[in-house]
Amino acid sequence: MLRLLAPAKVNLTFEVLGRRADGYHEVRTILQSLSLADELTFEESNHLSLTVAPEGAAPIEENLVLAAARLLQREAGVSVGAAFHLTKRIPTAGGLGGGSSDAATALLGLRQLWGLDLDADALRELAAQLGSDVPFFVSGGTALGEGRGERLSPLPSPLGEAVVAVPEASRPRDKTAQMYGLLRPEHYTDGSATADAGRRLRDGEPLGAQVVNAFDAVAAQAYPSYAGLSAAFESEGLWPVLCGAGPSMFALAVVGQGSDLAERVAERAACVALPVSFRGAWALDGVAAE
Repeated sequence: MLRLLAPAKVNLTFEVLGRRADGYHEVRTILQSLSLADELTFEESNHLSLTVAPEGAAPIEENLVLAAARLLQREAGVSVGAAFHLTKRIPTAGGLGGGSSDAATALLGLRQLWGLDLDADALRELAAQLGSDVPFFVSGGTALGEGRGERLSPLPSPLGEAVVAVPEASRPRDKTAQMYGLLRPEHYTDGSATADAGRRLRDGEPLGAQVVNAFDAVAAQAYPSYAGLSAAFESEGLWPVLCGAGPSMFALAVVGQGSDLAERVAERAACVALPVSFRGAWALDGVAAE
């Protein structure tokens, strides 16, 4: 049996530069993988199957793990299957990339299980067919994302740790499209905040107010929880932004302070709040579960 972790992510920056002719948006973002992670186990089987715990945490018919497996079967000409078991720890549809990470982890694990000779570039090409965030999770760490977010360049990891807060309210699965739909040309930027954040990371400087997310400008229209979560972070002297398309939020913190800050944010906002550390890049064997 093979057991791998599927780490969550936050966007340290997320800027939308404009709408493209193909209907997608051009973005510039810095993605960062986290210690928070799902766990995926793999066993040899004649067929593809998936179970999920806790029950109902992620609808199997919508799960990208099986989509990734079918894609790899087809592209690599594989006739065997695999039995997956997914333990969900990343909140579903919270903006933390759990589904995308599960899909990329499926590709990494099946590469081992099926003995496939595929390098990182080949896996990222497959991953891009599953979603804009999926290629990032082939290697994780810290990376500049351009285009739809699928063109990746590695960066040094930031200083400190983070606090992630997840509201108890329902989280619609089509929220990313909804959030893009709320953006107007005045919300588009030139990518300079991301460029400055990248420079700070390369120079080993703290990010501070360089943590930005274009969706924060319209989040109050979409999420009733936004104002309360923001106020809870700000009362602790933190600078919060959305995790991806939300509704979860995060803020950077000094190493060692995350647990206390998370406890106070959770109490103030009546939400789930977690201290998380930053996870570096991993090899093509993935992140082994301990």
